[in-house]
Amino acid sequence: MGYAKEAIKGVSWLGFLRVAIRGVSYVRIAILARLLTPVQFGISDIALLVLGITEIFTETGINLFLIQQKERIDKYISTAWIISIVRGLFISILILLSAGIVANFFSNPDVVNFLTVTALIPIIRGTINPAIVKLVKELNFRKEFYYRTVIFVIEVVSSVIIAFETNSSIAIVAGVAIGAVFESLFSFFIVRPRPSLFFNMSIFKDIFKNGKWFTVTGIFSYLYHNGDNIVVGKMLGAAPLGLYQRAYSISTLPITEVSDVIQKVTYAVFVKISGDLKRLRNAYLKSILSVIMIVFPIGAVFYFFPEFTIKIILGDKWLGAVDVLKVLAIFGVLRAISLSSIAPFYALKRQDLVTRITFVAFLGLAVTIIPFVQKWGILGAGYSALVGVLLSIPITIYYLFKILR
Repeated sequence: MGYAKEAIKGVSWLGFLRVAIRGVSYVRIAILARLLTPVQFGISDIALLVLGITEIFTETGINLFLIQQKERIDKYISTAWIISIVRGLFISILILLSAGIVANFFSNPDVVNFLTVTALIPIIRGTINPAIVKLVKELNFRKEFYYRTVIFVIEVVSSVIIAFETNSSIAIVAGVAIGAVFESLFSFFIVRPRPSLFFNMSIFKDIFKNGKWFTVTGIFSYLYHNGDNIVVGKMLGAAPLGLYQRAYSISTLPITEVSDVIQKVTYAVFVKISGDLKRLRNAYLKSILSVIMIVFPIGAVFYFFPEFTIKIILGDKWLGAVDVLKVLAIFGVLRAISLSSIAPFYALKRQDLVTRITFVAFLGLAVTIIPFVQKWGILGAGYSALVGVLLSIPITIYYLFKILR
């Protein structure tokens, strides 16, 4: 059975989704950047960093596990749901217990209030129906488009309204929480089956056994993509972190969104054709060429016109991010290519190789981040991220040859 038509439809629908989401996202950034200061953004960034770290360190890989299964996944749903609920409660407790430590680490007591609100998010997300992965697994990207778009619009509108009312960056965290509420509600209406309070130990063992590599990979990946934020926040403070994060978001979001769209579609397709290596190899080459053709022009705009980009999107008070935007534009292009090369590994259930690749990228960042930030400030953080992705690309190419040969 050919999947080219389904893949093209999937890329089209998810492409529309990403364009819609990122278009609305840039509008949100433009509005909030004029209501809030870099310091305020930096505090909310710290809270979301803590959320991300706790989520990654407890990642179970349930969604990827369910997509990998070639059989019907209905029997897994209830057990997966209970695992998600327990994980959400555990993450929430971790966030609340760590609030004081985080505030001391970043020397910012205001973080505590933000973390209290942030702790609600994993509890809400834990109740999402795991069967929602069927939208991707069954290549039903049209419904995925509507589902994700509505949720994101709710999140953005909530953030902007709360920011206008409170003039506080806690609106960003609150918006994420409100979006999660609607994501959970919608997940019970648009897919079947609905989960129940049924737990199967053998299914739990299957999920845990297959998900361990996702967990380890997720940890290294998160530390690689957020280690620079942690160091900048610790060494330079909330205001530089706010500048760096906005530059990072501008330079990488439109580029990595392209790779995310293609990876999400190709992963589901690659799983279906994983028994035919020649077919898988040809499909991968087509997908990676598509990514390269799209991301290079986007990266060039950010590299050659950084000041214009900052002024248009954020305003004059964010011009301190101009230099690092140029570095992160290169990083964004390379990262998009690297991320788009991961799908074949997951399709062939070689998560262990993804872990090795991600570890190399993290190692490059870990070794350089502190001395680079000490010498060049937020520009050094951009250089460090670039070093990590440059080190990981040769390893990725080597393993691709190995598994697709």
